[in-house]
Amino acid sequence: MSKSERLFELLTLLRSKRYATTAAELARTMEVSERTIYRDIQSLINSGVPIQGEAGVGYVLQAGSHLPPLMFTEKEMMALELGMRMVRAWSDEELAEASKSASTKILSVLPDKLKQQVEAFPILVPDFHTQSETAKRGKLLRHATDAKHKVSIAYSDEKGAQTERKLQPLGQMFWGRNWTLVAWCELREDYRHFRLDRIKSMSVLDESFETHETKSFPHFLALYAPPDA
Repeated sequence: MSKSERLFELLTLLRSKRYATTAAELARTMEVSERTIYRDIQSLINSGVPIQGEAGVGYVLQAGSHLPPLMFTEKEMMALELGMRMVRAWSDEELAEASKSASTKILSVLPDKLKQQVEAFPILVPDFHTQSETAKRGKLLRHATDAKHKVSIAYSDEKGAQTERKLQPLGQMFWGRNWTLVAWCELREDYRHFRLDRIKSMSVLDESFETHETKSFPHFLALYAPPDA
């Protein structure tokens, strides 16, 4: 890796951090020595990058600083565009519109050669799910999760049995074809997951709930996610 590439990677790492990061942590991430980090930090500062901090304490980009937008490699741009198309195809219309806006902003700063490659990207992601009832439920559940509002649902399981549940929505998981709601079920007093396409009706309640260390989406994932996930 050349010095310019290393400086770019270091700047990218600093951009991604909200708090001060030590030279030791930066060195481990970049697989270089701490001495190299100290030299590279000084090089960035000398070139006008607004970095605050000192050796032994940590480094952070100065609050409110504005740096030129990052440029993407060809593969990074293709990955981003594929992700954007998948969001438009498999999420709700609110996220789909946000995805379109983000794609437009990214394309506006790309060189013509890369724009042409994105326009000719030979992967199609059909968007027939965007306006589905499942997508609409996903949007409502996403907002309920953010606001920590309980929901009431009528649910039909794989055998066709129907139940009424009051849930505390914690997050959603996408399995390639189906979205699943992860929630705390007040009937079972435990985590349960529900396929969005099997929800027959739902309403967002005025009742609120709180999450904590042993009742949250990260806690569910820690308990039930595959070891290599």
